[in-house]
Amino acid sequence: MDTTDQEESRLQGLPPVIDASCRMLILGSMPGVVSLSKQEYYGHPRNHFWPLLYAIWAEGRAPAAAYRDRLNFALKQGVGLWDVLAGCEREGSLDADIRKPEANDFILLLNEYPSLERVFFNGKAAEQLYRKQVLPQLLEREIGTNIRYHTLPSSSPARAMSLQAKLVDWRIMGDA
Repeated sequence: MDTTDQEESRLQGLPPVIDASCRMLILGSMPGVVSLSKQEYYGHPRNHFWPLLYAIWAEGRAPAAAYRDRLNFALKQGVGLWDVLAGCEREGSLDADIRKPEANDFILLLNEYPSLERVFFNGKAAEQLYRKQVLPQLLEREIGTNIRYHTLPSSSPARAMSLQAKLVDWRIMGDA
């Protein structure tokens, strides 16, 4: 593979969606192909993420059509969005295909948003990447020691589970 091919396969994630009122942060691993092309978190039409959030806090009302309205809805609930990885190499959208992961700067984020109390991993891959790529640096600097972590079933359409089955576990966020 020449350097041109390497540059083309290097993916860059999305910026965090967060404000000072956020107490919770949902972390994915790295946006999929559709989300990156749309520049939207959970942009794949079959991803259960937005229906899950609306089922928890909007009594099952359908997610807003406009992406900006969905982001504002999440922020209104005290929920921020980000991914563990800032960049990686990957063909397609599967977490199993991630190579050369580069973590986001959680030291900066946690220092800027000290109100974060809970981190919810959107799937096991996000948790595993965080524990390997991020947590050791945080522990070394004693940053975020008060944060509680919880792993949720992935909202991805690749996770063969119904929306209702996922919702059983995702409802814990409404109790946070």
